[in-house]
Amino acid sequence: MKSGPILNISCYQFVSLPDCAALRDPLYQRAAELGLKGTVLLAEEGINLFLAGPAEAVNAWVATLKQDARFAPLAPKESWSEAVPFKKLLVKVKREIIRMDRPAIRPDWLPRAPALPAATLRRWLDQGHDDEGRPVVMLDTRNGFEVDEGAFDDCIDWRITKFSEFPAAVAAHRAELEGKTVVSYCTGGIRCEKAAIVLNEEGLHAYQLEGGILKYFEETDGAHYHGACFVFDERRGVAADLSPVE
Repeated sequence: MKSGPILNISCYQFVSLPDCAALRDPLYQRAAELGLKGTVLLAEEGINLFLAGPAEAVNAWVATLKQDARFAPLAPKESWSEAVPFKKLLVKVKREIIRMDRPAIRPDWLPRAPALPAATLRRWLDQGHDDEGRPVVMLDTRNGFEVDEGAFDDCIDWRITKFSEFPAAVAAHRAELEGKTVVSYCTGGIRCEKAAIVLNEEGLHAYQLEGGILKYFEETDGAHYHGACFVFDERRGVAADLSPVE
C-alpha cells in the first residue's frame, strides 16, 4: 500500500561477481546522478541493496543495474515513506555481503537453497504442518535485537549477536531440528539463504523464506508474525502493511 512519495527498495542476489570492485564506481555514480540515498553492498558472492528516492529515479537505477544480465532476475521489495530514511549514499565492496566465514558457500560452487514462497508458508502455518505432514518450525537467523522488534510466532531464536555465529549455533542445536521442516528467515533473504545452505549441509530438511519477512509482508497479510520488521534505516521498523512504525 502506497503511503508516501518516496519509494524504498531492498533486494539481494546471490550471484558470482568476480568483477565486483569494477562495478562499484559506475553504480555509485548512477545513483548519485539520480539523487538516491541508501546502501549497496557488492562482493564476489553477490549484491545486497537498500535504496530510496522518488520512484522514477529508483526505477531508473534498477533498469541500469539490470542491463547487466547477471542482475536481470532481481525483484526488489518495495515500500513507501514520506521522506528518504537514509542520510547518505554508500556503495561498498566487501569480502561477503553478509559475513558468515564459510568461504565454501559461494554461488558459483553451490546451488541455491530450496526457497519457500510466502503464500505457501502462510498456508503451512495455517494448517500447522507442511504438505507431507511434517511439523514446521520457523528459525530466525537475525541478531537478537532485531528479533525483539518482531518475529514469527513461536520462532526459534538462538540470540545470535552476529551472523558469523550461525553455523556454530546450528551444530549446537541440530538435534532439536531433526524430523522437522525448518524454514529459515531474515529481513530480506540473504541471511536465510546462506543459513538454509548450512542447514541442508547438516542433513536437515530446510527451506529459506523467499524474499524474507519483507516479501512475506508484501505477498500476505502478515498473519503468524507479531510486531514490526526491523530495518536498518531511520524508519527503524515496518508493519505488516509495509508502513513505517513510529
